[in-house]
Amino acid sequence: MDTSYWRKQTASKPLFPDIEWSKPEQRSQAGRLGVIGGNKLGFAGVAEAYTIALKSGVGEVRALLPDVLKKTIPPVITDTVYADTTPSGSLSQDALAEMRALGGWATGVLLIGDAGRNSETAIAYEQFIESYDGPLTVTRDAVDLIKNSPRLLVERPNTLIVASFAQTQKLLQGVYYPKILTFSMQLMQLVDALHKFTITYPCTLVTLHRDTIIIAHGGHVVTQDFTEPMRIWRGETATRMASYWLWTPGKPLEAITASLAT
Repeated sequence: MDTSYWRKQTASKPLFPDIEWSKPEQRSQAGRLGVIGGNKLGFAGVAEAYTIALKSGVGEVRALLPDVLKKTIPPVITDTVYADTTPSGSLSQDALAEMRALGGWATGVLLIGDAGRNSETAIAYEQFIESYDGPLTVTRDAVDLIKNSPRLLVERPNTLIVASFAQTQKLLQGVYYPKILTFSMQLMQLVDALHKFTITYPCTLVTLHRDTIIIAHGGHVVTQDFTEPMRIWRGETATRMASYWLWTPGKPLEAITASLAT
């Protein structure tokens, strides 16, 4: 079987060191990341993403949050925008104007999660995704929020989906992809499935299978040993990937891979 599309990276042997070396030294050239997420019960993902993005070298970071959080956001998040909230405390459909304004300001947008399960929030997210054409990263429960419209994500160019294995299963099922993913499948089978999936769809897909992180884009697949799944579940991994992608927008596979090597 031809597996020339599959490359393996280790922490000591990065596949694309040029990405790290070409990181902009001036913040004015290092991109602007818009982070959307949070609800009245949680905003840890937003706070972590804000901090991680700046540490990763992003020029500016701006967070869009439900206005119910105005009095509880920590001072470390200095650039915030607040938008209308549903009765359950997540972003309402009336937040769409602020979401689109953030998309107009940003070089890339990160839907970090803690979004709640409100159907009105899901509609706002879907409408934003339909109208925004810049680099978009979707992770954590933001992936679940779009579960009724999975084609919005997988058929959209300039889209990075950082998902759990279970979310990846549902995503492929949601677009009636003929290959069924199972937890018991071998890594080679999964790599082959994502290779074929990303030939069919223009998105970039990142998932974790046992102790291996898998990045697939345009039929190319990179794998790396990964034993810290909490970095994914907290949103750190997706934030670093979104950050590196800002200054290498034409090379999503290389940028996302490079973000794991440091």
